[in-house]
Amino acid sequence: MIDLYSWKTSNGRKATIMLEELAVDYRLHLINLGKGDQFTPAFTAINPNQKIPAMVDQDGPGGEPYTIIESGAMLFYLAEKYDKFIPKDAVARYEMIQWLMFQMGNVGPMFGQAHHFRRKQEKIPYGIERYSKETRRLWGVLDQRLQSVEYLAGGDYTIADIATFPWTARHGWQGIELGEFPHVKRWYDTLVARPAVKRGMDTVYDELMRSG
Repeated sequence: MIDLYSWKTSNGRKATIMLEELAVDYRLHLINLGKGDQFTPAFTAINPNQKIPAMVDQDGPGGEPYTIIESGAMLFYLAEKYDKFIPKDAVARYEMIQWLMFQMGNVGPMFGQAHHFRRKQEKIPYGIERYSKETRRLWGVLDQRLQSVEYLAGGDYTIADIATFPWTARHGWQGIELGEFPHVKRWYDTLVARPAVKRGMDTVYDELMRSG
């Protein structure tokens, strides 16, 4: 059994999409960021960095519980454990690693800053301009990549796609119209139609919230 500690954010949704795609048993524990659940002693014991998502695999290496923090590492761990969404061919594998790192090092931080400054009540023109411009540039990089390949790592759906999709789903927060980037839109429409993506993005969180 896997225990996932998460909330309905772009990083949190990476993990729930992955677990839904794998169709493995897991328990979702909501960490309400608005209420400060990430700062509680119980969650800090799981992730000293006080960030979601965090995961405890009760059947980790050697059959012992194993805790994983950082969403990219979590996806890599699950992909290797279940041998899915990770290429076996060496070249394809490194293509996947590169685009996973592109999400972790570029898309997440820059899109996140764009969200912060564009949605902040106190408008700071420098921050809005800087991060909106860089976000648009990164959308262009994604569009150029997806002009020549079906998925980010090449011909197969991988954890690079799973990691990147939730950030592109916030395109409205970034001032981006999907139609401006037709190759990303084609990829986006393909992913948003996947049942596991639909569940991992919203359904599993909404069901748990309704149940109290």
